[in-house]
Amino acid sequence: MLPAIEPDGPLHIEISSPEALPGLCVARFRSDARLHRSVKDRLAIASTESGSCEYWARGKTWTSRPGTLQVKLQGEVHRDLRRDGPSRFQIVLFDDALLDEARLALGRRPFAPPPRLALDEREPAGAPLARLHALLRAPGADQLALQTALAEALRALVELTGGPAEPDGRRAWGAPVRRALELVRARFTDPLSLDDLAAHARLDKFHLCRAFSDHVGLPPYAYVTHLRVARAQRLLARGVPPSEVAARVGFCDQSQLNRHFKRIVGLTPGQFARSVRQTTRAAAARGSDGGRGRRPARAAAAPAP
Repeated sequence: MLPAIEPDGPLHIEISSPEALPGLCVARFRSDARLHRSVKDRLAIASTESGSCEYWARGKTWTSRPGTLQVKLQGEVHRDLRRDGPSRFQIVLFDDALLDEARLALGRRPFAPPPRLALDEREPAGAPLARLHALLRAPGADQLALQTALAEALRALVELTGGPAEPDGRRAWGAPVRRALELVRARFTDPLSLDDLAAHARLDKFHLCRAFSDHVGLPPYAYVTHLRVARAQRLLARGVPPSEVAARVGFCDQSQLNRHFKRIVGLTPGQFARSVRQTTRAAAARGSDGGRGRRPARAAAAPAP
């Protein structure tokens, strides 16, 4: 993390280079109503969090508001014309080498300027870029999630700034996905990188992300997260304290376990463990009071092995 730059006034700029994503630079701005003018030395995507503005670029006036993604091409001037009060926005800058690698792997034609410089984050062209922005804002984002989001964002940028793919015939991606699944299932409690998966699958990471999602129904990082939460459920059902579970299933700390567990299961790990204990005690009591030798029922909250 580079030091924040705080000149006189309420403008605040924070710049960072995520360790998990070499070649990426992230700048976060908190600004008053001042008008900005910029020329980027590499392709950048800006995401507006609050506030709105009109800006000039490539001879046209564009509008940005929350949910808008601004495409800032290398060497092009962007000049604010009007800003509606204070604003917050995040800019992600991509080194040329990242885009060159993606363009080569995806078989795209040379760079061509996109027809639009403002995208809605909900449209297909903008959604992968919005996901990358969201993960970069989230504290403690998983390495595999970040790398997958970057690969998907680069694919979207290549599609946005290039012609159609060169015809090379359709390929079957089933075997590479099976190889990636083998590695994930064997090592999901360990740190996994997208490069690890791509090397094991013998498929470049850009095609792997798309193929994995198409075949499995989830991108790699989400699949790993579900496997870790499922393993956490089994450990909690066996009585392992929640404070020990995070490290044993591959999460970096207990807060990350809590966040994903609550999102997927609907309960915190502590609530889940208490529910299992209560169900087990109730079943044991029923068995001792008149179960006539029947085995106690398994805890309703415990997942199938």
